[in-house]
Amino acid sequence: MVAKESGITRASETPQTIIGKLSLLEESLGESLFPRVGRNLELTEIGRLVLSYADEIFSLGNELEEMVHNFPQKTAGLQGGRSGHGAEIHCLLRVGPGTAIAGARADRLPGKHHQCSTGGTAIHCIDLVIADGPIPQGVNVRGFNHSLGECGITFFATPRLARKLSNGFPHCLNSAPLLLPSEMTVVQNRLLQWFDRLHIHPQIVGEFDDSALMKVFGRAGTGVFIAPAPTASEVVKQYDVVTIGQTDEVLDHFYAISVERKISHPVVAEITEAAREWLVPDVKRQRKSKRSSKKI
Repeated sequence: MVAKESGITRASETPQTIIGKLSLLEESLGESLFPRVGRNLELTEIGRLVLSYADEIFSLGNELEEMVHNFPQKTAGLQGGRSGHGAEIHCLLRVGPGTAIAGARADRLPGKHHQCSTGGTAIHCIDLVIADGPIPQGVNVRGFNHSLGECGITFFATPRLARKLSNGFPHCLNSAPLLLPSEMTVVQNRLLQWFDRLHIHPQIVGEFDDSALMKVFGRAGTGVFIAPAPTASEVVKQYDVVTIGQTDEVLDHFYAISVERKISHPVVAEITEAAREWLVPDVKRQRKSKRSSKKI
């Protein structure tokens, strides 16, 4: 509060107590945090760094309190499904940020009584991360990769933008405004290599870490955007867009990353099983169709 109010008296009604605590903190850290600038107190460079950690500490403390108060009362000793007395079990599932598949398929998660938290969860508490690639080498995080499957890519645009695209798919994307997942995603590199092989040069007008935000820009007509092929009907309905085309030459892969080598969390097990059933048949169907076209 001293940092945010730029002064001790404005931060507390008992300034002497605050002065004593600040002195103890500076002494324990061996660094000055608040050199005086006139009547105001301004943070040093190290002070700003300490403040960022302090904010995170308080945020984690608030999260801890909220978790304890909201923790389901029926989870102890239960494995999922229904208890011996017929009561439905509430499973607390902490899901880390992931790809388009997570939000688009939320309605398909088995059961109706799962508490899911996707934001503000400390990494050491996460049960599941849904990602488009395994844990990168060199990342000091203990986790286990469980392949869920793969699927093709569908391209979308507003009806107005779609009418402006000439030639057939995929060559209609040449010079077209295009929104892509950021370079941090695996699929972007695969897409760019595919474009290069076909001598297609779209105009990349945006790159997004958040696939939902990319769709919002796509709905506004900023450019053509992509999503996993099995989500096409949901994307069309939710964002009022049309499909431009689909390819299985660029595959989006999905992984469930968990803290368990062998998944035992009941909800994580159901999610991974449902995702495999949803993704694998799709790509098999696409490959079968591709083989049939080659025979023709």
